[in-house]
Amino acid sequence: MSATIENEAITALIAGMQAAWNRGDFHGYMAGFANPDVVFVSRGRMQRDWQATLDHYIADYGGAPGSQGELAFSNIRIEMLAPDAAQLISNYKLVRAAGNQTGINTRLMRKRDGKWVIALNHVSHIER
Repeated sequence: MSATIENEAITALIAGMQAAWNRGDFHGYMAGFANPDVVFVSRGRMQRDWQATLDHYIADYGGAPGSQGELAFSNIRIEMLAPDAAQLISNYKLVRAAGNQTGINTRLMRKRDGKWVIALNHVSHIER
């Protein structure tokens, strides 16, 4: 497949994840991550596996309907590394009552069984 088609597939995955988050569908959001072996890095900690990442999102953002806030990814840059690997870097902004967050996501994308997933997700938020 061409790099353009792969970029479009990855961009569509990220858009679907953003939509799932914004409707409070954490399982839908997590569908974009490798299961069970995603590696998640945030707040100076490394967390392994899909279930622990889902638990993290529910504990930190799922207290009440709407508490997840409104998530937007922007400035998405994708570099193909191999036919089954890509690097994605994007800005993100999360607006919610508990406090807004902005920062950068760095993601290692892997194509597994014909589907792109996030194998490694590193979040770096801007301290205010």
